[in-house]
Amino acid sequence: MGRAGWARSQPCALALAAALAVCAFYYLGGGGETFSTATRRLRATPAGPARRGRALHLLVLFTKAERGPSLRDKARAALRSLLRHGRLGRGDALRLHLVTDRNSRDIAEGLLRDELGRAAFPHQVITHDVNELTEKLFPIVEAMQKHFSAGTGTYYSDSIFFLSVAMHRIMPPEITQIIQVDLDLKYKANIRDLFEEFDSFKEGAVIGIAREMQPVYRHTFWQYRRENPKTRVGEPPPDGLPGFNSGVLLLNLEAMRRSKLYNQLLEPAMVQKLTEKYRFKGHLGDQDFFTMVGMEHPELFHVLDCTWNRQLCTWWKDHGYSDVFDQYFRCDGEVKIYHGNCNTPIPED
Repeated sequence: MGRAGWARSQPCALALAAALAVCAFYYLGGGGETFSTATRRLRATPAGPARRGRALHLLVLFTKAERGPSLRDKARAALRSLLRHGRLGRGDALRLHLVTDRNSRDIAEGLLRDELGRAAFPHQVITHDVNELTEKLFPIVEAMQKHFSAGTGTYYSDSIFFLSVAMHRIMPPEITQIIQVDLDLKYKANIRDLFEEFDSFKEGAVIGIAREMQPVYRHTFWQYRRENPKTRVGEPPPDGLPGFNSGVLLLNLEAMRRSKLYNQLLEPAMVQKLTEKYRFKGHLGDQDFFTMVGMEHPELFHVLDCTWNRQLCTWWKDHGYSDVFDQYFRCDGEVKIYHGNCNTPIPED
């Protein structure tokens, strides 16, 4: 995820215009329609039938794209692979939520215009202004940022790295499920099959997430592990608790809203209590929060098979953990989503 900048609120007239832009739908009609102020139209198949089927909400963060072509290239590759393998059910439609800044939104519009014409299913793109989301998030996640962010301060712009943690308080109540994904992915399976994982959530589970595939948390929990030599914390699968990777996140927003336990864990006092217990200081945002909570309350999580988030980064193999690395990195089965984390190249088809 890219870092979001902070902007002060504008006068009322500009704020209203921004609000309209945040809520704007890229309606998917045909014809040579022009862009309007509040609604921007792209050519694609009509999204109307989704009212009789299932709306599949997928969210990505696309910010600071003007700084170089890398992010654009990753976004294009991910979108193309998603469209290539996507086959939705009758009446289904994909709702693509794009969290972006003003400059990146212009780039995204061009990219989407080029690629969405290939879609074989109804779809809509919904844009969210990253600064407005940050403004809503900051009061909720401010206290946890010092525990799970790089550096020593609590920076307003870092809040966007915790979007998934409080998504249930940001999205409107009619959205009950959403999948948040990183951009450095390559889809090898039908995205609809991933949404069907929601049906496998056990009672009490609110989030679907795959295990971390490097000994990241073997390292991060070093002090707790030294004080508790028989712990499963930081140990490799299948019997250990290696932590989570947030590249692919299934968020059952309705369950998150209902869960008294989950919402209690967002409170500053609870975050402080757990970080002290586990001697935890991370730098990976939401992933660190979910990992720490998962050590204490695994029942809140539906663990995705590694094939849904086949991470490719091997950084920790060359930084002190070569002897145990393969125990974390192993993933059997046909890969459904490749994750080129830490800029690792993704295999060609």
